[in-house]
Amino acid sequence: MTTEDLSGLIARTALGDRKAFSALYAETAAKLFGVTLRILKDRAQAEDALQEVYVRIWRRAGSFRVGQASATAWLVTIARNQAIDMLRARQPATLDYDDAPDIADQAPDPEARAALSGEAGRMEACLGELDADKARAVVGAYVEGLSYQELAEGNGVPLNTMRTWLRRSLLKLRECMNR
Repeated sequence: MTTEDLSGLIARTALGDRKAFSALYAETAAKLFGVTLRILKDRAQAEDALQEVYVRIWRRAGSFRVGQASATAWLVTIARNQAIDMLRARQPATLDYDDAPDIADQAPDPEARAALSGEAGRMEACLGELDADKARAVVGAYVEGLSYQELAEGNGVPLNTMRTWLRRSLLKLRECMNR
């Protein structure tokens, strides 16, 4: 199914068309389930997240703007945000001050901003300018929702090194996107 077809289904869903919503579900459920499962790493929770994703899509379909983002990017962003919200809900309510740097910013992440502004291709090109391990770390942190600790362990580097990698990589991405 093309992006235009998905955009049409979202537009019809915004008008309350249940058949369009059903078709949208049939076309996108597997992909969005994959997004939630990759982040949550638990099938039952991913299924719960997927249900909430489609509730959000039904309620927010009217906010989708064709010129701002592709339909797929808009849907994936909703799924990703829902999964991350559920992941955060699993964490204890109290955190030590030392844990504060590991808390993600509530503002839209670089991927969501790029998808919403229609600049996903530019973002991909800018990621290509980073060293491969640093680009994977950025994607792991901001697309897959991995913690700094998980990324540090996966790359065999100290936690503070991972924080430095991500900070410097984000600065390079911002510089590249502003060219």
